[in-house]
Amino acid sequence: MKTIFDQNVLSELQLRIDNLSPQATAAWGKMNTYQMLRHCILSERMFLGDNQYKRLFIGRLFGKVALKGILKNDNPLKENQPTHPAFKITGEGDIVPLKNNWKTLLERYSTISPDELAGFLHPFFGAMTRDQIGQYVYKHTDHHLRQFKA
Repeated sequence: MKTIFDQNVLSELQLRIDNLSPQATAAWGKMNTYQMLRHCILSERMFLGDNQYKRLFIGRLFGKVALKGILKNDNPLKENQPTHPAFKITGEGDIVPLKNNWKTLLERYSTISPDELAGFLHPFFGAMTRDQIGQYVYKHTDHHLRQFKA
């Protein structure tokens, strides 16, 4: 299964990010390119430990089962998945600095130690291992790049 901790996967994702255009329209969902980029940046900052979010009650009930279903195979994430309220973005703006910021955040996975990821608690899925984080980050990134045909 692909993971963000694989340098070849990271390079592929960064090239796809470079292909994003401000004129691109989403194949599904309500976000524009700017909003998607900000959403993904917030997500990376959470996984990398820069930001933390309160655990959602519904996640306590179904989070582990949902994560297991998502990571059981190489299938991409389904379209129109629910989004944590903190990751819902509005507005428009210049996407160039956001693309660069996202690529830089993704690069941090290549240098982050397993100890820095120990104890990570996702607001929906709950506790996640390093392997689960690597696979999920890849799938989430791929999901949004496919959303904008990149």
